Amino acid sequence: MAFLKNIASSCSDGELVQQYRRTGDLSVLGELYQRYMDLLYGVCLKYLNEPEDAKDAVLSIFEELVTKLQKHEVENFKAWVYQLAKNHCLMRLRSEKGRTTVKMDLAVVQSEENGHLEEVFQKETQLKGLEYCLEQLNGDQRQAVELFYLQGKCYQEIAAMSGLDWAQVRSFIQNGRRNLKNCMDKQVKQGVL
Repeated sequence: MAFLKNIASSCSDGELVQQYRRTGDLSVLGELYQRYMDLLYGVCLKYLNEPEDAKDAVLSIFEELVTKLQKHEVENFKAWVYQLAKNHCLMRLRSEKGRTTVKMDLAVVQSEENGHLEEVFQKETQLKGLEYCLEQLNGDQRQAVELFYLQGKCYQEIAAMSGLDWAQVRSFIQNGRRNLKNCMDKQVKQGVL
């Protein structure tokens, strides 16, 4: 954070507040903020009970300071920023009250990459099973199913290509689909898929 320079200033809090209000210079606000960052972290940790949540809150409080300090007359900055931090944490707790959070052990959580590989492997296994089941269909059913599902042909096109009538094509597709489903279900029961 470039605005949090280590500038040692002999200015009082009140002088820094007035200087920031006049200029809007974030480095002035950063100096003032840095004086009380440990105090803010302690307050946030007390209310939120999680170091990472407390760090996030401390940064959010700085963002609030940028605008709120321009709007409010502040006589005692330390007391004012303490109350601001306390209110920020209480509002955050109130907004999270209805939500349930669960801490998960990272060793238990599967990484996205492993999950993706598992999914790819599962789809590949299903495709091999589907190929096997397609081979088990009789010739007319297999041809109708492949043309309809794999090549995207409509009933009329399949009828024209195969010399069958529309009703026969429809029947071969429906029966082929049913036989494919039965074959796939059988493979699942046998543990092949």
